[in-house]
Amino acid sequence: MNHSTWVIDGGRVIDPANDFDRVARVVLHDGKVHSFDTSDGDLPPDAQRLDASGKIVAPGLVDLATELREPGSEEDETIQTGSDAALAGGYTTVLCCSSTKPLMDSAASVQLVRQIAQEVDGVRVLPIACLSKGRQAEQMAELGILARAGAAGFSDSPRPMSNDALLKRALDYCRMFDLPIFDRPEVPELAEGGVMHDGQIGLILGLKGLPTEAEDLAVARDVRLAEATKGRLHVGPVSTMGAIDMIGRVKSRGIQISASVCPHNLFASDELLRSYDSRYKVHPPMRSPSHVEALQKAVADGVIDAIESGHMPRAHEKKANDLDLAPFGASALETTLSAVATDLIEAGILDWRRAIECLSAAPARIAGVSGGSLSIGENADVTVIDPNASWNVDPREFRSRCRSSPMAGRTLSARVTHTLVDGRLKFQLQPECSAT
Repeated sequence: MNHSTWVIDGGRVIDPANDFDRVARVVLHDGKVHSFDTSDGDLPPDAQRLDASGKIVAPGLVDLATELREPGSEEDETIQTGSDAALAGGYTTVLCCSSTKPLMDSAASVQLVRQIAQEVDGVRVLPIACLSKGRQAEQMAELGILARAGAAGFSDSPRPMSNDALLKRALDYCRMFDLPIFDRPEVPELAEGGVMHDGQIGLILGLKGLPTEAEDLAVARDVRLAEATKGRLHVGPVSTMGAIDMIGRVKSRGIQISASVCPHNLFASDELLRSYDSRYKVHPPMRSPSHVEALQKAVADGVIDAIESGHMPRAHEKKANDLDLAPFGASALETTLSAVATDLIEAGILDWRRAIECLSAAPARIAGVSGGSLSIGENADVTVIDPNASWNVDPREFRSRCRSSPMAGRTLSARVTHTLVDGRLKFQLQPECSAT
């Protein structure tokens, strides 16, 4: 599946980072983007060809927050299975959350994840190390040591950072490394014990709610500290109208803050929880229709910069519990791009250029990592997409170990057909899987 030179012919090349959108030939050589529209006479005779006619050729997708769960919770996911799922979803780089055992709050734990990922040799895995020791929000982790060990950023996600003073110090401190801090915005005291969106549906079902103000207050704190410190802070995923409003207002004042949203918050409301099906128990929770509409508009307007998968894999025996006892989480890497195509592009909310920007160029820019671009000399990370494909989501066919997905049973549009990392073909969709 590997070759030193690839010629990707006839596809619509969409590269938002370079404002490039036209049918073109892309040549990849020795793991780098080599050239565009090179004539046959100037190509090596042994070049491998990929016919992308009728397809979209884009920079590999980049995910800002993937839980891979290894080491420590391999019953949920491993770096191998998570990598396989990411490649099938068109991802070439994923930022790996610190929810491992041991936690990624030491150089050794960061290096272990990097070593396992190197042995798997699939998707590019960049560890996000803990922001606080033991993710206890009491003492700042040794961020300098973690940065030297290869951390791409810092976060206690999926836990929120509840210590305001610690976050402020960390934002100041991280400026010397030029590394981002990622915060999952939530006030723990307001959200404790919550199962779903705090609204009419939750009241009818008798389930404790996750109030919007738990997110709104945390976002207000985050944006104010970002303004005060001028540190690199990413807030996400967000799910409320209040959060969008605050982010939009501070951006209009030129404050450098970025935000992301998950696909499950863009397609459906808390009405789905009437089924008491734990596959819809996700975090952030599915909100009311007015929040969904506001989030969609915020992505289109650029108030929200990026779309992250929200991949929080949990084993079947955990998700099979009663709704109030089952953990939050879902498998999302394999469905994110198709969900965006179905719920945003087909609905006329986004075009393909903006969608690729949200899934590739913007996440790479936010994280400050290579990727998200097909510039000459860049890593040959490429995703080929069939925009006309249609497929039924059957979690039993997932490459992820997690079989719980809010997209299960849906018919989605568009599908990844090929994923190349460093110019090596890592995923190819089998013909029988390409359509319903």
